[in-house]
Amino acid sequence: MLKYTICFIKQDDRILLLNRNAPAWMGKWNGVGGKLEPGESPTESVIREVLEETGIRLQRQDVSYKGIVSWTVDGQPSGGMYAYTAELPSTVRVETPLNTEEGILDWKELSWIMHPDNKGIADNVPAFLPVMLQDRHYYDHRCIFDNGMMTGFVSVPMEDESPYAVELKQYT
Repeated sequence: MLKYTICFIKQDDRILLLNRNAPAWMGKWNGVGGKLEPGESPTESVIREVLEETGIRLQRQDVSYKGIVSWTVDGQPSGGMYAYTAELPSTVRVETPLNTEEGILDWKELSWIMHPDNKGIADNVPAFLPVMLQDRHYYDHRCIFDNGMMTGFVSVPMEDESPYAVELKQYT
């Protein structure tokens, strides 16, 4: 069982991101999420974290499980998180920028997030986000970090009947 969740909330051609006040990725834009609480499923965790960090109240049917993002640091497997996306209708308004306890929330255009010269986004997000937004299958997005730099990345397909896919099917 992984310890963390992350969600990328999309509305039209932009994503709601958080510029984090604390490690990991302090000072960088990233999705919203956090630690699973004892007895909590990954889906319950991501819904709770989104509410706590953004004020957006999502339901199970609003979030799409996308697999996991895992990382190896200096040759050692170091962790991972369950990854989700959510789509907000154009009619839902989330006023930003908004300074929160976790950091600054703001909408960022996909073109800004994916720009090759963007140094403000968490290093691994441009590697896995396009697959998460465009592919219905599940992946383990494996990120390799050496000496504080991302040096490798690969998206490995996961079985579509993962335990978390089954969990989501119960509520759709």
